[in-house]
Amino acid sequence: MDMRVLLISALLGYVSHVRAKTDSNVCVSANAKTCGECIQIGPQCVWCKDPDFKLSRCDDKESLEKAGCTPLGIENPRGNVTIDKNKPVTNRKIEGGANLRPEEITQIQPQKFTLNLRSGESQKFTLMFKRAEDYPIDLYFLMDLSDSMRSNLENVKNLGADLAKEMRHITKDLRIGFGSFLEKLVMPFILMTPKYLQNPCFPNDCTAPFSYKNVLSLTNDSTLFAREVSKQKTSGNLDSPEAGFDAIMQAAVCTNEIGWRNVTRLLVFSTDAGFHLAGDGKLGGIVRPNDGKCHLANNMYTMSNYFDYPTISQLVDTLSDNNIQTIFAVTEQFQALYQELSALIPKSTVGTLSASSTNVIQLIIDAYNSLSAEVILDNTKLPDGVSISYVSYCKNGESIKGNSGAAKCTNISIGDEVKFEIEITAEGCPSNKSETITIKPLGFNEEVEIVLNFICECECRKEGIPNSPACHFGNGTLECGVCRCNEGRLGRLCECSQNEVETDDLDANCRIGKGTEVCSNNGECLCGTCECKKRDNPEERYSGKFCECDNFSCDRSNNKLCGGHGRCECRKCICEANYTGSACDCSLDTSTCLTSKKQICNGRGKCECGVCKCTDPKFEGPKCDICPTCPRICTERKDCVECRQFGMGSKKQTCQKECSNFSITVVNTREDLPKPNDQFYLDECKERDADDCLFFFTYATKNDDKIEVHVAEKKECPSGPDIIPIVAGVVAGIVLIGLALLLIWKLIMIIHDRREFAKFEKEKMNARWDTGENPIYKSAVTTVVNPKYEGN
Repeated sequence: MDMRVLLISALLGYVSHVRAKTDSNVCVSANAKTCGECIQIGPQCVWCKDPDFKLSRCDDKESLEKAGCTPLGIENPRGNVTIDKNKPVTNRKIEGGANLRPEEITQIQPQKFTLNLRSGESQKFTLMFKRAEDYPIDLYFLMDLSDSMRSNLENVKNLGADLAKEMRHITKDLRIGFGSFLEKLVMPFILMTPKYLQNPCFPNDCTAPFSYKNVLSLTNDSTLFAREVSKQKTSGNLDSPEAGFDAIMQAAVCTNEIGWRNVTRLLVFSTDAGFHLAGDGKLGGIVRPNDGKCHLANNMYTMSNYFDYPTISQLVDTLSDNNIQTIFAVTEQFQALYQELSALIPKSTVGTLSASSTNVIQLIIDAYNSLSAEVILDNTKLPDGVSISYVSYCKNGESIKGNSGAAKCTNISIGDEVKFEIEITAEGCPSNKSETITIKPLGFNEEVEIVLNFICECECRKEGIPNSPACHFGNGTLECGVCRCNEGRLGRLCECSQNEVETDDLDANCRIGKGTEVCSNNGECLCGTCECKKRDNPEERYSGKFCECDNFSCDRSNNKLCGGHGRCECRKCICEANYTGSACDCSLDTSTCLTSKKQICNGRGKCECGVCKCTDPKFEGPKCDICPTCPRICTERKDCVECRQFGMGSKKQTCQKECSNFSITVVNTREDLPKPNDQFYLDECKERDADDCLFFFTYATKNDDKIEVHVAEKKECPSGPDIIPIVAGVVAGIVLIGLALLLIWKLIMIIHDRREFAKFEKEKMNARWDTGENPIYKSAVTTVVNPKYEGN
């Protein structure tokens, strides 16, 4: 017997272990039907393609090997990284180095990767960036030509030659251009009177207002720059903010007109005012959003009055897409405003515009050094389900972790090398099996091409056997050990015709709901119909369309199915007539709730499952007959009985009104009252009236709810007290108490006197002088005795 119990316990423990393992194993619980579905669950899931393998084919590698899958039968494709283009970075010196074209200079390595990605499996690769010396620079100076910028315009005229001279230690290949902007030619930005349109600064000499014009495309001729800028005049508009965003947009997107090369692109934006945002054009009736395209004709912006100002997000994307680094040279008054704008635009900085051309040049050089000393990697939009993370290894061993767009190193000098470790992970399998993204350092024209190939199928699929006999007489292709059914056939072995079932997903017909087990894990789905398992006990069986019911899993009471008072149907007890409850353990018999007066729960509760549930919160007890806080029935009826029978009590004045709901029968003495054994619902009462007399009555409720009261006419009154003995006793008591107090006082005085006398005698015995001699007397005679006198 003990061995049988031990074997059963071991078997139950094994089943529980297997079930717990299955529940926690995502490879098994996902219920993958093909090898492709299996490998997309996670990198830990592999597929067994052995034809004779009978267990779950999708599991972890260790479990499949233990289950008997051969090593050659395990399909476990893994991702990898391949470098396709790996041109080394350019080591070029500014002095004595060979002159290279911009496209021949390499600052980031490698330049192209191919990543084979499996769902949940990350792939890592490393990029190296090194700032090349003598890298070409295109600098476009975009200036506000409102009349308040007159002094600054004078400083820019000699900017070309001085700037080329000061930047010769950075690059020998510097090209510089110039553009100017003012405002849209509509009210209320520009006064549209003919006189104002000719000279808005009258009586001063100004040029006609305009929105944006490209004064000089990028050139390496500093003399031409100075000549063209010298021809420029300031103009005027009505409001303080300018159309600077229109000018930035056109300068960025008009690549051919400005002459941008694929080199370092710098845009110096100089103004002493704020800027208009998208939406401000509505003031002039311009409501069409800016299209972000080039609209230059004869170097003038022609769609100023047609398109609204660009949004900040448009500028951010346009400057980033065109690799333009922005330097905001503004007056101190507006420096805080442009600091906020710069925080939104990557690779931009803000400097203070001053009245000295030397300071303007130094501002540009400092800003360029600041921008070029910062390397920020950015990536294009990722496909759905693909994530990217960066670890930047900067100077001095510093490492910085970040997500998309957060790869950054600062304080990078020319010739310094920094590395970026990039990790790309795919979750699931996108609709396109191949995608291409790019990673590039912001502000530079170079980029890294990343080709992403997603592993969505197993190699064994290529070895499929069409019309395999293993797939129900050739109704499918045997791929990776399972059947891929031909059109019109369904089922695990393609044994079902599509015309016989309602859906292509046979298992869906065998599930109660999405995500539930096939046939409630109690049967097998055959052509969309559940065939339930058989039990060892023939009396126990599964039932229902989805095998969701059984007749042995209901609640038990006293170790009996449905308490022995019902039958189990679909895991729910159907109870007999006199029983209820989930286990039919609640009896409807109310005999256990009856009181001695044949009332259920004393009329103050409900009988549930043979136990009283008191509805009156004041009552308690097994039959709701105990009320610790209630007055007794006798106390409640005392005043009415007293007023009706004896004409006394607190209800004497209202007796007819309040005490007419019962009848009174008068008997002679207490012994003549009815006894409790004579009838039910009888209470015996004994109360005291105002004269301290006891009167007796009984209170009974008949079956017809009539109240009957029997009152004893004779009361029991206490007899009057005997005055003489009481007075004599009081007097005697007073006398005796006085004598006792006197004796006590006398005794105390005797004791006190004796103590005083004893004290006197003691002091007398201790006295040192005689009563006949004065203790303070001293004699005037002194007697001296001769020591040699012998008395002769």
